[in-house]
Amino acid sequence: MADSPVSSHLKIIFEMLADEALKKYAHSKGIDSQLKKLRVMLVQIVNLLNDASRQEITSQSVKEWMNDLQHLAYDIDDVLDDVATDAIHPELTQESSGASTSKLRKLIPSCCTNLSPSHRLYPELDSITSQLHHLYKAKNELGLLAVSDERRIVTNNRRVLQTSLVHVSGIVGRQAEKERLVYELLRDNQSSKENFSIVPIVGMGGIGKTTLAQLLYNDTRVKSHFELMAWYCVSDEFDVFIITKTIFQSVTGQNTDFKDLNLLQMALLEHLKGKRFLLVLDDVWSESYEDWETLVRPFHSGAHGSKIIMTTRKEQLLKKLGFDHLVQLKSLSNEDALSLFAQQALGVDNFDSHPTLRAMGESIVEKCGGLPLALKTIGRLLRTKTDAEEWFDVLESELWQFDGGILPALRISYNDLSSDLKRLFAYCSLFPKDMLFDVEELLLSRSFFQHAPNEESLFVMHDLMNDLATYVAGGYFLRFEKHMQTRKEALAKYRHMSFIHEEYVAYQEFEKLKTPRSLRTLLAVSFSMNQSWGAFYLSSKILVDLLPALPMLRVLSLSRFEIGEVPDVIGSLKHLRYLNLSQTKIKELPENVGSLYNLETLIVFGCQSLHKLPKSFLKLEKLRHFDTRDTPLLEKLPMGIGELKSLQILTKIIIEEDNGFAITELKSLKNIHGEISIQGLHNVQSPMQAHEANLSQKRLTKLELKWDNGSQRGTLENEVLNELKPHSDSLKELAIVSYGGTEFSNWVGDPSFYRLVHVTIRDCLKCISLPPLGQLPSLKELLIQGMDGVKGIGSELTGSGTTSVVFPSLEILRFEDMLGWETWSYASDIVFPCLRELYIKDCPKLIDVSVETLPSLRVLQIHRCGDRVLRRLVQAASSITKLEILSILGLTYEVWRGVLDHLGAVEEVRIYRCNEIRYLWESKADASKVLVNLQKLYVYNCSALVSLGEKEEEEEDSFGSHFLSSLRILDVLHCNNMKLCCCPNSIESLCIGSCSSVTRLSFPTASTIGGGHELRSLDISLCNKQMEMIINTSMPMLEYVCIYHWENLKSIIQLSNSVHLTHLELYGCPSLESFPDLELSKLTSLKILLIEKCPSMDYAFPQGLWPPNLVSLGIGGLKKPISEWSSQNFPTSLVELTLFGEDVRNFSKLSDLLPSSLTRLCIEEFGKLESLSVGLQHLTSLQHLEIENCPKIIHLPETVLPSLLSLRICECPKLKERCEGRGSHYWPLISHIPCIETEHSD
Repeated sequence: MADSPVSSHLKIIFEMLADEALKKYAHSKGIDSQLKKLRVMLVQIVNLLNDASRQEITSQSVKEWMNDLQHLAYDIDDVLDDVATDAIHPELTQESSGASTSKLRKLIPSCCTNLSPSHRLYPELDSITSQLHHLYKAKNELGLLAVSDERRIVTNNRRVLQTSLVHVSGIVGRQAEKERLVYELLRDNQSSKENFSIVPIVGMGGIGKTTLAQLLYNDTRVKSHFELMAWYCVSDEFDVFIITKTIFQSVTGQNTDFKDLNLLQMALLEHLKGKRFLLVLDDVWSESYEDWETLVRPFHSGAHGSKIIMTTRKEQLLKKLGFDHLVQLKSLSNEDALSLFAQQALGVDNFDSHPTLRAMGESIVEKCGGLPLALKTIGRLLRTKTDAEEWFDVLESELWQFDGGILPALRISYNDLSSDLKRLFAYCSLFPKDMLFDVEELLLSRSFFQHAPNEESLFVMHDLMNDLATYVAGGYFLRFEKHMQTRKEALAKYRHMSFIHEEYVAYQEFEKLKTPRSLRTLLAVSFSMNQSWGAFYLSSKILVDLLPALPMLRVLSLSRFEIGEVPDVIGSLKHLRYLNLSQTKIKELPENVGSLYNLETLIVFGCQSLHKLPKSFLKLEKLRHFDTRDTPLLEKLPMGIGELKSLQILTKIIIEEDNGFAITELKSLKNIHGEISIQGLHNVQSPMQAHEANLSQKRLTKLELKWDNGSQRGTLENEVLNELKPHSDSLKELAIVSYGGTEFSNWVGDPSFYRLVHVTIRDCLKCISLPPLGQLPSLKELLIQGMDGVKGIGSELTGSGTTSVVFPSLEILRFEDMLGWETWSYASDIVFPCLRELYIKDCPKLIDVSVETLPSLRVLQIHRCGDRVLRRLVQAASSITKLEILSILGLTYEVWRGVLDHLGAVEEVRIYRCNEIRYLWESKADASKVLVNLQKLYVYNCSALVSLGEKEEEEEDSFGSHFLSSLRILDVLHCNNMKLCCCPNSIESLCIGSCSSVTRLSFPTASTIGGGHELRSLDISLCNKQMEMIINTSMPMLEYVCIYHWENLKSIIQLSNSVHLTHLELYGCPSLESFPDLELSKLTSLKILLIEKCPSMDYAFPQGLWPPNLVSLGIGGLKKPISEWSSQNFPTSLVELTLFGEDVRNFSKLSDLLPSSLTRLCIEEFGKLESLSVGLQHLTSLQHLEIENCPKIIHLPETVLPSLLSLRICECPKLKERCEGRGSHYWPLISHIPCIETEHSD
């Protein structure tokens, strides 16, 4: 069968037709003859696919024929899936036909639509067969040949075969890759048992694999190293006989005619015997391990150090040969890509002779994504074109998005994907460009994805790859975007849709999705897998009204929405295979989830409120993937979950007593792999039970073993831990929690776990020593926490390996809550050579720290320890760039001065709750001499701190502009004895909060341009009544000013020079009287303005002049009520308005003050407000309404409710009762709103 996407689909259909249960059911319903006719017709169609898949590339008519066939395949699949599900679970046939009626109902006369399911299948199957027959009849018109006629087809779509010859001067870049591989070729690994080894070159089509192999093959060092050399371009067909014969001819120069493979290989073996050879197998596509084993039989006779270079796009064969960590050949750098393009387009290495073409050339190179094949293709196209207009035409051509430019190069690789992977690749069109993926295996073997910049664990798809995916996806996949102008009729053809996670997803946008009743996929996708900030709200009406209209759904993802419950309608989606509810607010799953008989994947990861699974869960017999990570309230698994034999991923197992889940049930779950957390291990009754779990035979990558803290069975737990040893070759993360034994099993820390990267040992209270983790070669992060019985850490942790380097790869080390820990020492020569971050928290008894040197340490964090720990570690690590200390006992000013001498490299210092320290430095000279790199300084809750410098008061008028010239951020909070704060002129951000004794903030006066000239952000709150105002004309760079509860502040004199000011907040300043409101119109950069709770401010902004670009305004609590203001000339840019503290019953008096441009309105502390039913009618753009602390309000503004995306009601008890939940007064009018919050404030 041809490798087109539809052929993969038809394979599934043939498998369904061959299913015995379906055949039996079809016979009982009298439709077996129709299914046989369908199968015969499908066989005839399949015979045309090989030719059709070739012709669709160039023939639009054939492409449309294939599209029609694909749509019909979807229809057949849906009908058969209906039948197959009913065959296994006949009770489903009794369900309402509304949710399960086939989308092919439209093909059936209305007189037949009320027939029973069995009778309804007759016309459905007849219609499908008729359409297939129509497609088959079109073969002659389209010129399609059946498979038996294919020998007459003459094609020229074979890939060009490559030779070993290369024109070196035309190759750009690859020098580093070449040298690395030359080293591999010349290196003789004497420890290897094999005489030959493979040097793989892996990458996507067009990346330059063959070119690199040619460079290696023709390198003089390589030629002189090997006695025999041969090159063979394998391409599609891995014919062992032909390959062997070609190699024989290359190394012997003979053209002997062998008829038998055995004789041929015996002859080759003799010629290779004892000789060091180099063989290049170029463009290998085969994944057959058996064929490879047959091919290499003669190669074992060669001399030690022989090499085989294999270039390939596929990784599967190499992985079978033991290559677990293959390095993909990367695209050319921008510089090399531009040089190669210039060579091809201009015949020179650069654009010096054609400066007018350089900018367009750079843009074209960027579009080509660094692929040499694409660069050469477009370069050659432009070789005869030196006119700028012709280059511009190529650059702006629409073909870049379709069949031109780089896409032909990419399609080389795409066209050779298997049919299954082609369908998967088309699926990628549902994801937005530049989205980050957390899927290491997703098409990486073809380099369709690449590592994301700065995110080694994530992957991104190149823009042009995304364009190709969208192109090949055709009319079946749609990335549904906001405000997309697509008619309902046009949507009906799509089978797979996605939509972007937005903060608010409204029902109105999705109402048209009721049209495509054949929709199979509905995915909510995010740009970033790591985008954990923020919340996303989905209209509950989408779930309640839309899902019933999509009965054919197979994939549904509602991940990360603020969904509180799953509607019961979910149980009617009997075709569903994949359900993702991760990181939602659901508390339980409805009982009818058990009706999802076809469900294979259920993800509830991060559902921290989930506490209950349905009893019907055990009906999910096809479930393979059940992800319950990070569900702390889920403390019990459904009874008998161990009977779900299809399970492959079960991330959390809870061992229970009596009739609950027993650890022995893991034995029957033979396919479990990946990540698993086994909790409740204190309920294991014997080591034999743990042994039966058979963990050593499961390919686990992450394992957590967790007991109960109160367990008292130390010996038994030790024996249990012995039996829970996992498979060492695959494990990457290990956590042992609340283990009750006194010592760890020998396998914990064994170097055979060479892939182990993360280890956590936590709350093992009875252990008196740690396992020997120092010999783990790949360990990068280690957490030791709550080990109260451990008094000393030394050689038992480092281990006694054969190497003098201990913890060779460790980068992050954490010790936390070690209440009995007293000493830390080690004797090895080299320990922690790569350690970058060290955290020691809550280790009050730790005194003796014998750590000699930490050369790579950059981050040091010490909480609630003695000063000796701090002193010793800063001496051992002179390259620290970030230091954080909290509650360091004994840290006096004198001790701190000793620490300061070792902080020459530090860039950020955080000091929290160090209540014995009075100053941070003696003088400005001291600070400037040592803290030469300090950029950020945070000092919080240091009750004894008087000032930053001991001599600060006497130096206040004398220190110059060189004082701490690198410091940019200074935050001082809750230091109640601090009286004076002198700030360097370099400060850009200053925050002084809750320092009740501070009376003066000052800057250097020696500067000719005034103090604080670099200040951009100023935040002052809850300070001394007598503190002097410092905002003046010497602070021209201010962008952000926030002043909270400054009781003695009386005036703000001038703002006109603050041309960069974007954010100004004045809150709770009861003495503030003077405010330069006439200067507001000059603040063209001001976007956010808040003035609240300033009762002495007698301004009503009578001129009505506001900053021309103001976006958000908060106002209220002034001397004159807002309701008495005259008309205001608000700018059209104003979209957010917060009104505070008015005494009105309704909004009739305020209506004229509300600009129609508002999208957000917040109403706070309106004590007498009863109704919003009038006064807001003109706010036609309003999307967000917040009402807070309005105890008497009852009525909402019904005219604006349809457009709302969020409604937040807080401390409004009467209104809350009328809006909360189904059945409430306002629910029919607000149920469509994505975000409805009716809470009391904290």
